[in-house]
This record gives sequence, C-alpha cells and structure tokens, in this order.
Amino acid sequence: MANLVTVGLDGSRESVTAAFWAAREASLRSVPLDLVHVEEWLDRPPLPVASAEVQRRWTEGLLREASEEVQRLYPDLEVTSRRMHGIPSTALIQAAASSDLLVLGSRGLGTMAGFILGSVASDTVAGAVHPVVLVRSPHGTVAPAEGFSTKGAIVVGVDLGRPCDGLLAFAFEEASRHGCPLHVVHAWTAPPVLSYAPSLDPGVQVEMSHALATDLGAMMGPWSEKFPEVKADVQVRVGQPAMQLVEAAQGAALVVVGRRIRRSAFGAHMGSITHAVLHHAAAPVAVVAHE
Repeated sequence: MANLVTVGLDGSRESVTAAFWAAREASLRSVPLDLVHVEEWLDRPPLPVASAEVQRRWTEGLLREASEEVQRLYPDLEVTSRRMHGIPSTALIQAAASSDLLVLGSRGLGTMAGFILGSVASDTVAGAVHPVVLVRSPHGTVAPAEGFSTKGAIVVGVDLGRPCDGLLAFAFEEASRHGCPLHVVHAWTAPPVLSYAPSLDPGVQVEMSHALATDLGAMMGPWSEKFPEVKADVQVRVGQPAMQLVEAAQGAALVVVGRRIRRSAFGAHMGSITHAVLHHAAAPVAVVAHE
C-alpha cells in the first residue's frame, strides 16, 4: 500500500469539502494527496450528455481548481490529480487499493433526517478493503480545511465479540496524529431474560457494564502502551448499539467503525450499526474493513 491519501471529486460541494478534509489529513501524515474524478460513459445514456471534449475540459477544470485551492491552504503538500473511466465505485475501489485512505463526500438531509449515502459511496464503502472516510458538508456549504472540528475526540465503536485490532490501530494512530483524546465505546442491551424482573436490572446492568469495561480495557491495553501520548478512555453504554454510538459521536472530530469483509456476493456487506452511523453521525466517519 502506498503512502497516499486519495479523494474522489465529482463537482459537488460535498466532494470539495471532502477534498479539504483529505488535504489536512495528508498534510498531517506527510504524504501526497491524489485527486480523482471518475468519468462514467454509457453505451446508451438515458439523457443527452456532453461531448467527450466538453467533459474533458470540465474535468480538468474541476481538478485544477481543487488542486490550486488545496495548495493555497497547504503550500508544502504534494498534490496530484487524475481522470479515471468506468463504473465510479469500481474505479474508486481501484484507487483506494493504492492508498492509505480514500475520502468521499456525503450529503446531509438535516439533523433529524440524517445523511444521504449515495449508491457510489455505499458501493465503494462495501467493496473497499482499505479505510474509507465519509465527510459531511456542514450546513450544506463547502467547508475549508480549517473549518473542521479539531477540538473533538475520536470515537471508535468496538464489538467485544469480534477482532478489533484493525479498528483500534487505526483509531489510536489517528488520535496520536491529531493530538486528541480517544473514546473507545462499546454498547450492549440487557438479555430479554432479565426483563421479567425490572427491579434487578440496575444492579445487573452495573455489574455487567463493569465486567465489559474490564474486558474492553484489556483489549485496548497493548495499544495504550504503544501510544502512551493518547489519552484514551473506555465507555460502556447500555442501549441499542447504533443509537448509543451515534450519541457518543456528537461533537467528535472523527468516528471509526468496522466493516467485516465478505467474500460472498450475497448478503449485506455493511452491518446495521455501521450503516446507521454512516447515515446519522454528523462527524466524518471512517469505515475500517476487517476479516
């Protein structure tokens, strides 16, 4: 894998916002930034499309303007750009294969409605084996790099029943790189068998939460030793995991969730928790694929 951050540009303000976020990330990592636009040509398009020459000029203008603005903000950053052809999600996955990180934009519907995860972003997240970050466009406007929160913590959601080394490695590295706290979150719901005696639930919940916090602390112990500069804490929450993680992510600089790699063409390629966070967390969301 190359030392490179790649961002997909489609001309929308969300993708431009994603480019600014990616530029700051590339600068922090001291690696080049690669701006990518994918052109999809259909044999029989449903509507008239611009000629190849018009499309080429538009794409080159888009990449040039984005590159110039990024380099204005980060003069020392190496910026490259390229045009790719084919199905956008497939081309972006190919681009991600040669990068440390792929960054895409995501359109908001409002605080209550959440965010739109378009088919390109959804297919890309579901198919990429390297980390993908979805960046929101605050208030529907283009946000420059300095407009992103730098004071919030990084929040990572973990499942004690699954391998989490990849998630924790990514989260600790990002927290160290950004110099911000890290919240390691695990949410659980009480087994239905306990519902027959609600009076016992508070005590049982405290006992089980304490045991889970102990297990969570042991899981993150090696990473705390590797990154002693990161101020990390454990949060065990009682409630529906997706809702609890979205709530924990309020005000975060970045939310990190996992996606299990599925080799089969059938079945969901994103779990319900990751899906919910992608649609409802206001912070940028990093999806880390794992076996």
